[in-house]
Amino acid sequence: MALVRTATDAGVTTLTLDSPANRNALSTALMRELLDALAEALTDTGVRAVVLSHTGTVFCSGADLKETAAAAPDGKVPAEMIADVLAALWEFPKPVVARVAGPARAGGLGLIAAADIAVCTREATFAFSEVRLGVIPAVISATVLPRLAPRAAAELYLTGDVFDGVRAAEIGLVTAAVTAEELDGRVRGYCDSLVRGGPLALAGTKQLLRRTAIRGELAELSTRSAGYFRSAEGREGMAALREKRPATWVPAAPTPSG
Repeated sequence: MALVRTATDAGVTTLTLDSPANRNALSTALMRELLDALAEALTDTGVRAVVLSHTGTVFCSGADLKETAAAAPDGKVPAEMIADVLAALWEFPKPVVARVAGPARAGGLGLIAAADIAVCTREATFAFSEVRLGVIPAVISATVLPRLAPRAAAELYLTGDVFDGVRAAEIGLVTAAVTAEELDGRVRGYCDSLVRGGPLALAGTKQLLRRTAIRGELAELSTRSAGYFRSAEGREGMAALREKRPATWVPAAPTPSG
């Protein structure tokens, strides 16, 4: 069964993450399919823009933690492959629009930030949840930090707190936050505008907007991220999430006085 569905209409290819059973987590299999779909859209001259969408109620829950926990101590974890996906999206010469109709966490925010334009619902929720798992938002920083206001990045990276679509627009993670009823119309509106641009001009404009090459940075961040996922703290964080309990580093609640 395909984990990424592809449909093309009027010059716009929609790539739909279709793994709702695990909240569209970034498993190795899903990321391979996404990379293949992007490669196909790249070579198809009839494709003028790409929309990244999803099935189910969740846009993307981040790296597949079940696959990560099962990885051998010296084996590759999904977080490392996320670097390849972010590089492909960031360098893609055709405009990419993210359509976000539900929650996104961790690596899912990297996908959103890698898109040229991102539209979410106001009710969609987001979180850089890595620190609460004993890992760091390393790989996604290559695409996220150029978007976010620095103070917001510090607050949300360090706390792991959840924020909504309105806040996401305010801090630069997304282009616009709209009602659920307005979402598809706004995405179509952006796509209608994008396909009016000359293909070479659009690719050249994207180069102006993204002059910094990120593959070298992603390689370093990927290695750093993998170290945290393989660490004792990272494995405890994933175990705590799986077992629905606080991690061992979370202080006990204060004893009530009186």
